Amino acid sequence: MSIITFVGAGQMASALSFPATENGHEVRLVGTHLDREIIETAEASGFHPTLKRQLPNEGIKYYQIEDVELALDGTNAVLCGVSSFGVDWFCEKILPLIPDSVPLLLVTKGMIALADGFMITYPDYFISKLPDGKKLSINAIGGPCTSYELADKDHSAVAFCGTDIEILRRFKKLFETSYYHISLSTDVVGVECAVALKNAYALGVSLAVGLAIGTDGSGKEHYNSQAALFGQSVKEMKHLLEIINGGAENIIYGAGDLYVTIFGGRTRKIGTLLGRGFSFEKAMGELEGITLESIVIATRTACCVRRLAKRGMLQLSDFPLLMHVDNIINNGAAVDIPWTSFETEKY
Repeated sequence: MSIITFVGAGQMASALSFPATENGHEVRLVGTHLDREIIETAEASGFHPTLKRQLPNEGIKYYQIEDVELALDGTNAVLCGVSSFGVDWFCEKILPLIPDSVPLLLVTKGMIALADGFMITYPDYFISKLPDGKKLSINAIGGPCTSYELADKDHSAVAFCGTDIEILRRFKKLFETSYYHISLSTDVVGVECAVALKNAYALGVSLAVGLAIGTDGSGKEHYNSQAALFGQSVKEMKHLLEIINGGAENIIYGAGDLYVTIFGGRTRKIGTLLGRGFSFEKAMGELEGITLESIVIATRTACCVRRLAKRGMLQLSDFPLLMHVDNIINNGAAVDIPWTSFETEKY
């Protein structure tokens, strides 16, 4: 049996308690300062109020953030369960507490934009934030997997990525089950970029849902337009992977994650509202209190693409959907899908 300390009691981290405890490991679920109610409710009843599932009856111990050092005592692995909005908090408050011998696995998906136009993965960003002299093995999860369906034990296929294949194999043994299938990759840039980009493009595909439903909500959802935007999304994502020297095979994780994201959740909601004609401000108002990583990654990616275009490393015309999504979010543009920009001629 191993002890795995989960810091962050959000939906995905909490869903991962199912395969971990089924494999006989002890999960120590630590809530951040934003998770107090989750920890209180789960400890009292076993029910997770945002995942809306009963957590495993055995194998979980619950901790508030003040007891994080106790939860880390004797642990064999740590899982970072915060969203992209909590990354800097985790780097400042938690990274210094993790022993160098204990590997870290991130559920957080996203990239950090640098001033030179490039983006770095969260594992690389975490490494850059380590205190002087401290060394940690920092790894991440990518791929199409929603927290609800993982908790319901639907078959899910993901990738664990990191620089040390032996540590990845250790993580695989901790979490793999008959329904949670794990591939391993040392191409951290490729895996992380592929799954981060899906947030921006899922918003783009969801615009078609809103356009079909219409302003008054009486329309019928169509699939030709969604499929067309899905294909354009995969094309642009694959091109970005090539530019950053990520393995093209990683597009399977980005495309799979894109597929599952456009069927529901926060990103579909914001894209649908925008497609129905809501202004960005009004759409965000409708979703008040909901964190939207799609907005962050779309803005960061578009900024990165523009900077690279200025350096002559790519053409903005190769990313018409991304540029349109960015214009909607940051410039108040109305939804007007640039369909003709997607057309090509091949000889």
